[in-house]
Amino acid sequence: MHEQRVDLNADMGESYGAWHMGSDEALMPWITSANIACGFHAGDPATIAATVSLALQHGVAIGAHPSLPDLQGFGRRTMQVTEDEVYQMTLYQAGAVRAFADAAGGRLHHLKAHGALYNMAVKDAALSRGLVRAVKALGDEVQIYVLAGSIMETLAREAGLVVRCEVFADRRYMPDGTLAPRQRPDALITDEGESVVQVLRMVGEGSLVAVDGTVVKVQADTVCIHGDKPTAVPFVQALRRALAGASVQVLPA
Repeated sequence: MHEQRVDLNADMGESYGAWHMGSDEALMPWITSANIACGFHAGDPATIAATVSLALQHGVAIGAHPSLPDLQGFGRRTMQVTEDEVYQMTLYQAGAVRAFADAAGGRLHHLKAHGALYNMAVKDAALSRGLVRAVKALGDEVQIYVLAGSIMETLAREAGLVVRCEVFADRRYMPDGTLAPRQRPDALITDEGESVVQVLRMVGEGSLVAVDGTVVKVQADTVCIHGDKPTAVPFVQALRRALAGASVQVLPA
């Protein structure tokens, strides 16, 4: 029987200046890959450097987490952008994280788009192509984390990239496999037990239950843990226990 394994990723380095967000030091030991903010929605040079160092200290894979240029809106507001603009802003931001990773003796392992950029690209082939072109240009087998079953996944595979399909522990899904919009009152799963059940089903059975009861097939290579909640650390600890109990190895993608 094929041994099951999964990566646990979290968005990291989302503090900047005097503003602090998340519990990176407490969460980092429990995850296997970190998506580090690049400065457009959060993060700054000092924070990127510190987060890269923390990731290396714990053997966590280093990823870039580029977004739309929307610091005030935390990268969650939609913007009208072109494929070329997405390519350029993604390459620019990933280059910053790569520079700090290289300087610290590490390497850029993956890229995962943030917030509105991620959600827009999931349904927009041109924006997905911008992301894919940027990762292709980075070279060095940098992986791309994509929403399982999306146009982003299709285009990334066609481009020959190393693709990791992502699922979300604390988000509900629409029948088409996209994330329930945050404006919906039921978009977020707040119950730890429900999140664990959803993750075990996605990893073990390759499926999830959408908001209308539809069963949606998914591939779960990596599970996103949102680290900006006060309950993030106890949740990921509970999840690690549940995965261990199901004989699922937790390793970088």
